[in-house]
Amino acid sequence: MGVWQQLLVALVLLLGLVGVMAPGVAGSWLVWAGVAWWSLQVATAAAWLLFAGSTVLMLVTHVVVGWLPPRRLRGVGVTRRMVVYAGVGALLGFVLVPVVGGVPGYVGGVYLAARRRHGGHRRAVAATRLAMRAIGTSVLVELYASLLVVAAWLGVLVGT
Repeated sequence: MGVWQQLLVALVLLLGLVGVMAPGVAGSWLVWAGVAWWSLQVATAAAWLLFAGSTVLMLVTHVVVGWLPPRRLRGVGVTRRMVVYAGVGALLGFVLVPVVGGVPGYVGGVYLAARRRHGGHRRAVAATRLAMRAIGTSVLVELYASLLVVAAWLGVLVGT
């Protein structure tokens, strides 16, 4: 697989990560499709294992998200800025403290956006709790699974 094709796969994976944060976009499936495309092109044992693992992880993730309460965006105070802060926080946390840092980074991003909006700590904590109940858990689960798949893809790509 050429460099340009790998860059296109990376772009699809990045768009999938951004799509997880956007309501109505099937971002995690876009991540899965990018890995599937790459695995079909590379066709090595590591690529097939990554494809199989990401398929299982995405299916389990969607079952878990189905069990969680539905997303309720209206009247909760979730803004685009909050979603962006949460996504950037999750990505930074995932990179700085590998794998486990995504969760505190996500919640920290939500808190930071709420703190900027509401001013004080007490009001920001209340807004963070409300936002996490409304959208946070389902988005966090989907984003975390997508980050794991992208990290695994990078690991296989660098390892080969």
